[in-house]
Amino acid sequence: MKTILILSVNPPGTTRLRLDREVREIQATLKRSKYRDCFQIVSEGAVRVDDLRRTLLEYQPAIVHFSGHGVGTEGLVLENESGQTQLVSSKSLAYLFKLFQTKIECVLLNACYSEIQAEVIHQYIDYLIGMNQPIGDEAAIKFATGFYDALGAGEPYERCFEIGCASIALEGMDEADTPKLKARPRPYAFSGIKELEESGKIAPAPPPVQPITQTETTTITDNRRIKIGKGNFTEIKEGNYTEKIAGNYNIYNNNYSSGNPQSNLADAATELQKLLVQMCKRR
Repeated sequence: MKTILILSVNPPGTTRLRLDREVREIQATLKRSKYRDCFQIVSEGAVRVDDLRRTLLEYQPAIVHFSGHGVGTEGLVLENESGQTQLVSSKSLAYLFKLFQTKIECVLLNACYSEIQAEVIHQYIDYLIGMNQPIGDEAAIKFATGFYDALGAGEPYERCFEIGCASIALEGMDEADTPKLKARPRPYAFSGIKELEESGKIAPAPPPVQPITQTETTTITDNRRIKIGKGNFTEIKEGNYTEKIAGNYNIYNNNYSSGNPQSNLADAATELQKLLVQMCKRR
């Protein structure tokens, strides 16, 4: 399961953004998606500098989504311990994300002028999305919902980006070119869930185990003679019995002997002849 960490911050004194709506739209989008069970969303608001480090350590996300303000070369806007604005430089962000480069697959900076930070962080993270100019609330939300619609449908990150941009254009907004993707596909490139499933890299669920049917056991307590043809059988018997199996085995009172039925008849005839001779001698 991939963890999506949504970090939102709108300190006092900055332009008010509909960050709560953006988070809600992302959650609703993934909740109704085909692969919803493959993702979990963790949302943190009013993010301080320490929160950024702590949440990355705690949740080990595959995707980091930042919603808030960016100020170009000066960095991203977070809060300090007093709830006031604190800028975090691109260099500092890159240093932090470098420490999580084996965990994080994609970073989406849904903030104005954040392409600069995307470019720097891209040294260590394969998929970065930033904005090359200011982006309005509605366009930012439409891009996010389009991106996560595609992600929940199992698409790879490049397709998610394209569908996010198309979502802005479909609303008649002129900001479809504002989001910019920095992609570095590698031999181990992160594929969409649908692509992995179709290629067979995700093993299909094993078929349900069929219960083993218990065979019935017949217990025989009377005296009887049984003639059985070819086949496998199991019997438990008490008492005296005689059996012939496939013409090859004779069983008498729990004593097993093998041989040809004709040779057994010949032996019986010989014994009978000896008995008659003995009887004649006695007379």
